[in-house]
Amino acid sequence: MNLALLFLIPFAGTVAGSAGVFIFRSGLKARTEKLIIGFAAGVMIAASVWSLLLPAIEDSSYFMAAFGFILGILFLLAIDQITPHLHVTSDSPEGRPSGLSRSALLMLSVTIHNIPEGMAVGAGAAAMVAAGGELSYASALALSLGIALQNFPEGMVVSFPLYKEGRSKGKAFLQGVLSGAVEPAGAVVAFLFVGYLSSLLPLFLSFAAGAMFYVVVEELVPEASEGEHSNIGTIGAAAGFVAMMLLDGIFG
Repeated sequence: MNLALLFLIPFAGTVAGSAGVFIFRSGLKARTEKLIIGFAAGVMIAASVWSLLLPAIEDSSYFMAAFGFILGILFLLAIDQITPHLHVTSDSPEGRPSGLSRSALLMLSVTIHNIPEGMAVGAGAAAMVAAGGELSYASALALSLGIALQNFPEGMVVSFPLYKEGRSKGKAFLQGVLSGAVEPAGAVVAFLFVGYLSSLLPLFLSFAAGAMFYVVVEELVPEASEGEHSNIGTIGAAAGFVAMMLLDGIFG
């Protein structure tokens, strides 16, 4: 059972997506961007349910899962209020005032919602170790692959706006990659924390689910549905949800 592989697969998705800035000359069309943002939202919702909440409920209770879910939302809400950042479709920064450039704020926005994804992978790996067996590894692998799947378009969504802001393709790619570096780091921290306090595993699984849910509703859904062609974002979300559901069913 290769833990390093589980931690690095999602990051590889961000790297591959960020590299799209070298392939597509004119960037992403509005419809395409809505489609892939919606797809990412669908993957994250399905991962929150099948890979995190349901295992938490099976190992504890609905009340414990609900408590952890709410804590995860409050955690991301606090980070969102404190950290200066800028959403891709917005011109007004959020969080505390800062003198950071627009590109830095864009990068911080993605970094924020990569935190719960890293925690989810780490918690999934901890659950695998606790349960043991190849089936558990397959389930943890499904979660890593699902997050990598949504990280691919996410990397593209980060690198292209940075390129349009005046960064060179190389710098836009590098910043896109760096925005995802928090994921393997967060996965390792979560894995070690849950491994040390194994009794808190159900709480932490639901905590990660709540944090991911917050990101989807607060950021991805508005970006996918804003302006014209909002139905494209809905189709993308449905496709992402089904893809993650099947991935979890096949591997898990």
